[in-house]
Amino acid sequence: MPSLSRRDFVNAATLGVALSGLSRSANAADYPSRPIRLVIPYAAGGSGDQIGRPWAEKMSSRLGSTFVDNVGGAGGAIGTTEVARETPDGYSLLLGNGSTQVIIPLTTPNPSYSMGDFRAIYRLISSALVFVVHPSLPVTDLQGLIAYARSKPGTLSYGTPGIGTGNHLVGELFKQQAGALDIVHVPYRGIAQATNDLVSGQISLVIAVMSVQLQQLSRAGKVRLLAVTTDRRLSGAPEIPTAIESGMPDLSYEGWFGLFAPKKTDDAIIDRIAQATRLAMADPALQANYRAQGMEPDGDSGPEKFQRVVDATSASLAPVIKSIGLQAL
Repeated sequence: MPSLSRRDFVNAATLGVALSGLSRSANAADYPSRPIRLVIPYAAGGSGDQIGRPWAEKMSSRLGSTFVDNVGGAGGAIGTTEVARETPDGYSLLLGNGSTQVIIPLTTPNPSYSMGDFRAIYRLISSALVFVVHPSLPVTDLQGLIAYARSKPGTLSYGTPGIGTGNHLVGELFKQQAGALDIVHVPYRGIAQATNDLVSGQISLVIAVMSVQLQQLSRAGKVRLLAVTTDRRLSGAPEIPTAIESGMPDLSYEGWFGLFAPKKTDDAIIDRIAQATRLAMADPALQANYRAQGMEPDGDSGPEKFQRVVDATSASLAPVIKSIGLQAL
């Protein structure tokens, strides 16, 4: 077999790189040429479906055939790991949130993926956490709750969907910022059970994702909504003050769900998905769908903006994760 000179080798390598680049560009230009899979890393029927399926329906007419694949398990880690390991060609996307993209990588020893394994594409919705108390508790605002907790240390408890959830971390952040309040955390398997126990008076406080159900319970006098954790009041519940307005300037947390792709996905593909999503999110019907579920649709997101949201969530939660010993960071 004839040997290649150094010049021939360099020329061949250069040609290979060029052809590879042309192939990638052609693939991006043709995208999508087959159905797109959106992995929702939770069981069917939950909030992930309520967010991801309407988006997939819109994409089928704007971008191309799109279908949802529920890959639940391990709090969202199984489906998230699967997408992280997929070919970065834009045909397997993830509906991720603060738990899958930030909390799990920060709190899991030897995680199967990292925050850097993904590219942010577009934030679909944001959501607020809300401090909810039983109406028998003699408090009407967040400062009243702090004063009551100080006067009766160890007697209050707060429910969340589980250890390491955003709800739990916000609860611990609240306790720290209010001066090391002695309030006991009670983890549940889901927020529905925690809410039921709050209504029945078995626990005093729940930190929950704001929902239409909670607003209905509040109007019925079965619970009292004290404050939301977003920087601004919610358009769907403008009567509820923010924690910042309630005298806690550093207590800010916003939940979110959005689209992610494996980290090496081509820029042109990322931009194509983001542009199609932006057009879909301008649809009043889709906005109304999300708002009816207590969510705030994001009509002005994109890869860079969404990545800043992810980074801000990490910066906010990492210190409290370390302080309560969920993992030594």
